[in-house]
Amino acid sequence: MTIKCVRIEPCMQRQEDPTWKFALADYPVIEGWLVAIEAADGTIGHGFGHSLPHIGSSYHGVRAAIELLAPRLIGRDPSAIESILADLDAVLVGNNPAKAAIDCALHDLTAKRLGVPLYRLFGGKGGTAIPQMRIVPIKAPEMMAAEAGRLAEKDYRYLKIKLDGDRAEDLARVRAIRKRVGEGVHLIADPNQSYTPKDAISALPRMEELGIELVEQPVKADDRKGLELVTRSVAIEADESAASLADVLFLVSNRIVDAISLKIPKLGGLRNTLLAAQICHVGRIRYRIGASFGPRLLAAQAAHLAASFPKLDFACELAEFDHLLDDPFEGIEVRDGTITAPESPGSGVRLIDRR
Repeated sequence: MTIKCVRIEPCMQRQEDPTWKFALADYPVIEGWLVAIEAADGTIGHGFGHSLPHIGSSYHGVRAAIELLAPRLIGRDPSAIESILADLDAVLVGNNPAKAAIDCALHDLTAKRLGVPLYRLFGGKGGTAIPQMRIVPIKAPEMMAAEAGRLAEKDYRYLKIKLDGDRAEDLARVRAIRKRVGEGVHLIADPNQSYTPKDAISALPRMEELGIELVEQPVKADDRKGLELVTRSVAIEADESAASLADVLFLVSNRIVDAISLKIPKLGGLRNTLLAAQICHVGRIRYRIGASFGPRLLAAQAAHLAASFPKLDFACELAEFDHLLDDPFEGIEVRDGTITAPESPGSGVRLIDRR
């Protein structure tokens, strides 16, 4: 059975709160592309490639990359994922969100044709319910505390606090949220590269005293020395610094950080994210799947991958679809602050017929 055609459709999702923002950008609308890969027997696999300029992917650039790569898929066996993706890497350097959309669609298609849930392609399900972490976007401290309280009341036991590098204001944000949610909620902080190493070393231990368990990417993505320096003071997780498999290998082999947030669009798909998790596991660096904004399709595919991991060191961030409107997919929801990988074939979500 071979691939018959590849279709590309725009996917625009409005933020429920148009003022939702973090230190690097604000996105009132999440822009991206749905990729549908159809086999000769009519089976269709779907993938999503998002456009987030702060990590280097533009809306038109992602589409152009998919259009460049799509002809290379026609006539190929969709289950030959490894060789197909190697060929795509030879054609185009970078543009991982576009490659991730193709990678995810190939995995979805292959699992559907085999009649198995996607997690079977990754070695089976190790766990069941995956704890979820929700993001508290940047606002005034009292507004962030109110949002954190709302999420805690929805049974989220893990929250990530967005910060912007204003040390006094950031400390006030953490303090207000801790006061609002109490001691029963795990908190991590995410300055999104907004601190210098010296400011991070000054400010973050004070937040640690308020129960911050981990700090994600406090300094610039390319400042590996600075990242290593801050890690000596508090527990640090890399995000933007882990933009490729080579980055993950460097961070792990040199023990630059304590943990790494793995993101499917940023790393180029499910295959690379699984490899990154294995690198972390062997190197004894903690890891989890971080937030990637998009439809339930992407969350479901990430849930299947996370379910196959031998362990998860922190809650994953797969529930951010919950504050996005206009989702073209249905079939996965958050229950008691957790997500479970669907059991139906493929990703387990359904494209909504809006005709």
